[in-house]
Amino acid sequence: MSLSSTGSPDTTSRRRRPAEHAQDSSSEHDPLLGYSNEQAHDRLCGAQHADSSTSSSQHSLYSATKCTAACACPSHHACEDSWEESQNKKTIRAENEVEANKLVNNYRFGFRKWKSHVTERPFEGRSDVVKELYSELNVIKPHSGPGHFITCGNLAYVLLFGWWVSLAYFLVGTLMFITVTGVPYGKLCWKLCCYFLWPFGNPIHEMGNTLRRCCERAPDCECSMEAEEDNSPFLLPSPTEVPVPEMPDRPLRTPYWRRFATYVWLLLGYPPLVVVHSLACFISWILVFTIPVFKMNARTLGVILLLPPEDVSISAGSQRKHQGYETRALLCCYHAANWYYYKYTIDGINVFAANLLPLVIVALVTGYIDRENKYASSDVKFTIAIGSIIPLSYYIGMGIASISAQSNFAVGAVVNATFGSITELTFYITALLRGHQKANTCLEEVVKAALTGTLLGCILFIPGICMIIGGLRHSEQRFNSRSAGVSCALLFISIGGVFAPTLFSKAYGNLVCDSCTNSSGANSTSNSSGPFVCHNCHYDLSNGTLFHNHVQPLVYTVCALLPVAYIIGLLFTLKTHSHIYNIHVGEVQVSGHHGTVVHWSRWRSLVILILATVLTSACADLATEHIQPILSQPNISQYFIGVTVLAMVPEIPEIVNGIQFALQNNISLSLEVGSCIAVQVCMLQIPILVLFNAFYDVGFVLIFSDQHLWASIFSVILVNYIFMDGKCDYFQGTALVVVYLILLAQYYFAPSPAGC
Repeated sequence: MSLSSTGSPDTTSRRRRPAEHAQDSSSEHDPLLGYSNEQAHDRLCGAQHADSSTSSSQHSLYSATKCTAACACPSHHACEDSWEESQNKKTIRAENEVEANKLVNNYRFGFRKWKSHVTERPFEGRSDVVKELYSELNVIKPHSGPGHFITCGNLAYVLLFGWWVSLAYFLVGTLMFITVTGVPYGKLCWKLCCYFLWPFGNPIHEMGNTLRRCCERAPDCECSMEAEEDNSPFLLPSPTEVPVPEMPDRPLRTPYWRRFATYVWLLLGYPPLVVVHSLACFISWILVFTIPVFKMNARTLGVILLLPPEDVSISAGSQRKHQGYETRALLCCYHAANWYYYKYTIDGINVFAANLLPLVIVALVTGYIDRENKYASSDVKFTIAIGSIIPLSYYIGMGIASISAQSNFAVGAVVNATFGSITELTFYITALLRGHQKANTCLEEVVKAALTGTLLGCILFIPGICMIIGGLRHSEQRFNSRSAGVSCALLFISIGGVFAPTLFSKAYGNLVCDSCTNSSGANSTSNSSGPFVCHNCHYDLSNGTLFHNHVQPLVYTVCALLPVAYIIGLLFTLKTHSHIYNIHVGEVQVSGHHGTVVHWSRWRSLVILILATVLTSACADLATEHIQPILSQPNISQYFIGVTVLAMVPEIPEIVNGIQFALQNNISLSLEVGSCIAVQVCMLQIPILVLFNAFYDVGFVLIFSDQHLWASIFSVILVNYIFMDGKCDYFQGTALVVVYLILLAQYYFAPSPAGC
């Protein structure tokens, strides 16, 4: 891994990013820095640009100066080669060495492309938007007025949460007034009733001697004197340790835990509010974008409701009216929803993956305990089991990226080859075993449809959707055409090898039909003349001579050559021709392991990988057990279920990674995401299935239907044509997605395969 400095006096690009994206370029955006194609060429040829503001002038200057007489290159071809080499140059910036290794692994063939960070990022260097995501809602900020808080998210809060939380406080407050001794808590509940109906911009403070003791023990806590005029945007620690004068007119209070009203509150008033706030926390956390509502309810439940009622003060706006008592901001919420919470992580795990993890427990409990389908039907169990594979796939990807980033190249390659396809292989092998046990050949066809669906999705849908979403943000995106050419070549080899036995059987096999009748209605055994109509025709593989002496040896030969081709591809892209990717790490940003906090250590990642693999196997077993009612649907072809649900659900984390790369104008990695998976399906997964069938015969034969054959070949040809020029836009992505949808329509209306 070569190092080069990222600093350069001439780094002004003619294509400037919008201001909102440039505020945190070092941390929130993709850390890959490189010159655009036009700028790289101009730097080589020394062209002078008169105007860098309009796209037309850029195009004319680029065309005119691409290789002129003033160019410093010795010849036209030398200039073109240098320009082509320069446009593919990438310079990586990372906070530490581990993160740099992960970014470099993203460009390595055969390594899983992973967007999320595997180390903790310096919080002080992140953007204000991200800092807001992790705030505790105890910072008072200046605002223009009440009208500033009238937003769609805040209005949705009133409809989803505000009215029934306020109603609960009104009822609890009334109950506290009835008890007489709980009147102070009743007053507090009625104040909070008005507060939770519209809490935005109204801070809640804690006041009293409790804060003075806090400040004496922890000088860094946020506190100030209310009698002072303070126009600062938020409450800061007291700059000097000046003793706070005792207020002689303040009455002595009974200690909190010696009051009878405290126990009345904890027995009658607090438990109902625990239920209310817990429900609000659950709903707001599941919705993700309303996590500020979760924080507000959790802080109220854990802090505010456990304070003496006289120490809780609710202010209107940012005004403080506590006449000489010290206060501390406890809660101040300005917005109920924030779109950027899709970036929120917990110990490096995205919040969506964390929210979906309980599905695994639900799937295991309902699947293995409720055997008689008393509480959930087979359709529900199948849906839950398939959905639970999504977070498990995410955890497997995170574990692979963590181990690879903290290990050398050899270990990373082994881990990616071992666990990179474990999710799909687990499902395929489980389905084949169950089909063999129940003598159900339909599951074998479903597995073949899932394999084909994975190929089609990775070749067409993933690149297409990434081009569309990335193209809507960036008018034109460029990628390394040489590395894309290597991937396309491997795809051709893969498709050719996988479907070679199918073409061979069609060339030399006998077409056998179940029943044939002519136009007059006579069967095939009669001597009547005329055209015959045959049903359920297929190539006969029961012919022992053809299958055992010709087709089966060909299958084994192909499955032995495909992994060899995969290894050669690794050597070519990672060793002998690694300059194709031309990845450099900026030495200024890279530091050692000192001070680096890794989310998952290598041993923790390995344990999680093994545990996630076991759970994936259990969920796959449940999915195949309860898939039969889904396959029995008369209006949906079994082919369609295989190429959509079973093929693409495990790849959802990869689709999300590809989209994130495309949004950050790194379309090269987006395209490599799909290509890498497709190559691994053909060169690793299918040979492993054939090897498994050789040792334990489950009836898996590497012969695909005509629709699988021609759809896959056409898809590879189309994507190779799209990748030829090294640039893409949303129109090309739309073409890929439309072709993918057309193929799905064919599978949807296709008749069920034989045996189903």
